[in-house]
This record gives sequence, structure tokens and C-alpha cells, in this order.
Amino acid sequence: MATSGSSTGNGTVFVGVSTKMYLGYQASLRWLSEVRSVVDERPGLGQDSPVRVFVIPSFPVLEPAARILAGSPVLLGAQNCAWGDGPLTGEVSPGMLAELGVTLVEIGHAERRRLFAEDDAVVARKVRAAVGHSLTPLLCIGEPDMLDAGAAANFCAGQVRAATGGDPALLDRLVLAYEPVWAIGAEAPAPPHHVNAVLALLRAELGPDCPLIYGGSAGPGLLPQLPAADGLFLGRFAHDAGNLGRVLDEALALTQTRAPASNSSSRS
Repeated sequence: MATSGSSTGNGTVFVGVSTKMYLGYQASLRWLSEVRSVVDERPGLGQDSPVRVFVIPSFPVLEPAARILAGSPVLLGAQNCAWGDGPLTGEVSPGMLAELGVTLVEIGHAERRRLFAEDDAVVARKVRAAVGHSLTPLLCIGEPDMLDAGAAANFCAGQVRAATGGDPALLDRLVLAYEPVWAIGAEAPAPPHHVNAVLALLRAELGPDCPLIYGGSAGPGLLPQLPAADGLFLGRFAHDAGNLGRVLDEALALTQTRAPASNSSSRS
């Protein structure tokens, strides 16, 4: 079992990318094909690899994305979901996402909270809905302003408790993306010492089995500086698939130094 402050015990490293709304339809298809090539060129990223790659394109691209990625170890994610189905005009239900081949769904991103008034109650409903359709919630957490590590970890732990209602069965189904709001879109990521300190405190609070990844202006060279992280959630930097490949090479090298604990199970 992992010790407090270390990454999860199974040695898995997650590397994922959201395109948000930066890429149009055709550009998204080209990018997905390039990602497929980048992954196929790296035998270490096979189905049994400790590096788990995921991509989160826009909703209209999900169906062709599933075809482009068919037979690949790349996991397909969605940028949001509704808390149900039926009379929710303009929303997309987690059930439909599951039908499309989506396996994880981003919930609670700072932009959704700020621009679309999604509060903790809405986030919690979405988490339960996603889990109810066998989707993995990629729950985004992060302090809005720069705080010391203890205060930041307390804020983030509160977001997790609100999203799960304190239910450990829900916690075990999550991947947590620590994205300090003040680092999203910034010129540089949050300082590694801050990220490691916050993740160490969260690990002590939440236990060893819930993956904790970092997002917020992340790029090459960062992952080796984050021993407390289970991976990276990349943004615009990785909209160049070649740049994604550089981070994947770092992740593959990192897994060689992280021996999995014998009593931990892998997460799909």
C-alpha cells in the first residue's frame, strides 16, 4: 500500500487531454488520428500498460472518436454530463455517453462552476449519475485563489466530500484532477512543491486508492517533479499530438521507477 503523500499503490500513471472548444470538428478528427498514431508508435502503451491515456473531445466528436480509437488502449472521455435524462433540453445524459463508448466523464471543472453556476449539489448529482451508468467521474477540484498547502488541501477535500456525500464507495470510483483555478491557463503550472504538498495532504485524507492527477498549464518536464501525483491532465499544450508524445515518454519512464504494491488492484 502506498504511504501518505506517495502516488497510488498500483503504479498506474494517467495522462489525459481535454480539447475544450479549441478544436473544430475536422480539426478534432485529425487530432484524434494523430493521438492514435502517437500511442500506436509506443509499444509500452499497450492494453496492459501502467500508463493510461485518455482523451476528452467535444460532444459532437464522440461517435467518430470511438471509431478512430477502436482497438486502441486510449480511453474516451466526455467534458460534462447531465444528472439524468428526459426533459433536460440541450444536455447529454450519462446513459447516452456510455452507449457511445465513453468510459470517463469530466465533472466539476472550474469553468462549469464559474460560468454555468454548477454548485456542489449539482456536481454531486452528476457524480452519482455517472457512476450509475458505470462511468468513471474525473472530478475536478482546486482552490480558486493561491493558498498555503494546508488551506488548499482542506478546500479540495471539502469539494470531494460534497461530491461524494462522504460515501467511500463513490470515492473509490473517482479519478481526481487537482487543478488550482489560479493555475488554469497561466503561463506556468503551480509550483511543484505546492502541488506535491497538497496532494500529499489529500492522500492522507482520502487514502491510497483514488488516483490524484494534476492539471493547470501542465507540460513536459513536470511529471517527474511530481512524485505525489498519479499523472497529468493536459490542456492546449497537448493539442499538438507530438507534445503529448513527449509527456507519454516521461510517463513510461516514470513507471519503471514506481514499483506497484502487491496488494493493490489496477483501475480500468
